[in-house]
Amino acid sequence: MKINKSQLARELNVDRRTVDKYLKGYVPKKKRNRSSKIDPYYEVIAELLSEESKQVFYYKRVLWQYLKDHHGLQCSSSAFRAYIARKPEFQAYFTEGKRTKTNKPVVRYETAPGKQAQFDWKENIRYVTKEGEVLSVQVGVFLLSYSRFRTFLLTLSRTQGMLMDFLAQTFEIIGGVPKTILFDNMKTVMDEARTTYSKGVVNERFDQFAKDYGFDIHPCIAGRPRTKGKVETTMKLIDEIHAYQGKLSYEELQDFIQSLCERINHSYHQGTGKIPILAFQQEKNLLLPLPRKEIRDSYKIKHIPVKVNSAGMISYKGNQYSVPMDYQGKTVNVQVYDERMYVYYNTKLIAEHPVSSLKMNYKEEHYIQALSQDLPHYPDVGELAKKNLLAIHEVYKNE
Repeated sequence: MKINKSQLARELNVDRRTVDKYLKGYVPKKKRNRSSKIDPYYEVIAELLSEESKQVFYYKRVLWQYLKDHHGLQCSSSAFRAYIARKPEFQAYFTEGKRTKTNKPVVRYETAPGKQAQFDWKENIRYVTKEGEVLSVQVGVFLLSYSRFRTFLLTLSRTQGMLMDFLAQTFEIIGGVPKTILFDNMKTVMDEARTTYSKGVVNERFDQFAKDYGFDIHPCIAGRPRTKGKVETTMKLIDEIHAYQGKLSYEELQDFIQSLCERINHSYHQGTGKIPILAFQQEKNLLLPLPRKEIRDSYKIKHIPVKVNSAGMISYKGNQYSVPMDYQGKTVNVQVYDERMYVYYNTKLIAEHPVSSLKMNYKEEHYIQALSQDLPHYPDVGELAKKNLLAIHEVYKNE
């Protein structure tokens, strides 16, 4: 049968040559396999997500941020998530062990500027430092409910003194005090938990702290963490800490937590449609005024000013502890609690040691830095440092 190509082209609203091409057996090519700008990072991603890796990435967003910060990845978060989803070997990492979702409805509440803040702890995070020390770290999170402006605290304990010191420092950072702060039923705040049938009992010392600063304590009903859902959503952001397992010292981890907080405060918040640091400018003038300095200082953990000697050491109760050589000759502040010493220069944590009975207490990286300055051309300063530190330990261990 002779086919009228012109008529068929008119009926299909295509060119006659197109009809002719298909009649001769033309088959369109399948979708071409275009390379992705993320492909060069395949091996890096595979290594990071392997079973051998100590690092943990709970969310694709965290992996994307890590690759941006440390491997120069340049793509959007959505493009990266789509790339991972197309790779079954990578997608399985995030699919296995996913948290189950609750079907309970969540009622959204918003508060006026300056009216409310929320506080909570991200508790007992197991972290392995780059020196191999296993720590159980705590991250305190304070959040202004209107602007979502946050402050973070990384610490090794959740004592009442630590909590009040953090809040006192935070109030000075934000330049005022919110009218109400939501807490869960932590023992440092509540002697008896609030329940559906009981108002609970606020700890007497913490109640005095609240009165001195002028804010009301609002404990959540036990078993209802969603009451302070704004601060709860921050907790998954802190899971980014696991991407740095085995990579940072405790001091460097402090810096990372503060840089994470700053990044969040400067990022677009999908819930409010605002940037927290900018929304905070609208909120700060509506906060309650700070109490007088004497009251504020009474709740802060005391700092002992100490001068760093020429060997990069500070003295505490007759024993010496190392700090980075960059602070030689400068005055630093020492904080001691829970049998650990924290050394600050201004607000930056520069060294941390367990309180020791040894006369000389060096961190290996501090000693290597000092030795490198004395012996700049020595072929293996690291190995020499280890030998010297063993000898120092033997000399002073029985004193």
